[in-house]
Amino acid sequence: MKLHFGWEHTKYVSARNLFVRAPNKDEKWEYNLAQREKNVNFAHCNTIHTTNDIAAMAMKIKSAKFIISNSSVSKCPKTSLHEYAFIGRSNVGKSSLINMLTNHKGLAKTSQTPGKTLLINHFLINDEWYIVDLPGYGFARHSMEQRKQLDTIIRSYILTRQQMTCLFVLIDSRLKPQKVDLEFMTWLGENGVPFAIVFTKLDKLGRVAGAQAVRAYKQVLRKTWDELPPVFMTSSEDGRGREELLAYIANINATVEKPTPEK
Repeated sequence: MKLHFGWEHTKYVSARNLFVRAPNKDEKWEYNLAQREKNVNFAHCNTIHTTNDIAAMAMKIKSAKFIISNSSVSKCPKTSLHEYAFIGRSNVGKSSLINMLTNHKGLAKTSQTPGKTLLINHFLINDEWYIVDLPGYGFARHSMEQRKQLDTIIRSYILTRQQMTCLFVLIDSRLKPQKVDLEFMTWLGENGVPFAIVFTKLDKLGRVAGAQAVRAYKQVLRKTWDELPPVFMTSSEDGRGREELLAYIANINATVEKPTPEK
């Protein structure tokens, strides 16, 4: 049975309830309607926009500032603002992408040593929404105990953080589909987590080779998924994909009601 996305017909009452459909025990597809009261059309997620359309929708980043780092979702900011979390395998270029998106070179700390992000990092953008830099997964050099701790941090944030509006899963465009990435995305689908795929380091490939790599990756995903989530092609070096990602976030911010403030 294939996993299935239902972006166009998503129901949710808060940002965290931007929901994909997941199989129940009878292996049938259904929506979890228990807490969903508002229909929102997300057909725009898969709409092809012209360059002018994208430029018009993309937001201007006026401010970006670090707020807090912590090792527990319970210590995250008590806020009613949308959060867009970024995650990927170690050395996928996550910090560089965040710096490129915010046009703030030193906002997220970059490192030549993989696996350095070990905490949940919150950055407040335009005083209106958050970028959340999550620890990377799949780094074999961490000890078993440390990998378990990171796994707990990642899963608890993804599954329980009501403010998380969308999770951006970063994929190195130069690599063939990795088992750890495919398994992680399958887990997201099974748990109804809203996510988009962001291919990084497209500047390392030619335009044709990059497009071919992404197309080949999609073909692998279609063996498991009936519908694919939104896909973005980016480069932190040449700024590719920046306007598309910011337009996507701006569109959601304008469409999805804010989560209920935590007490």
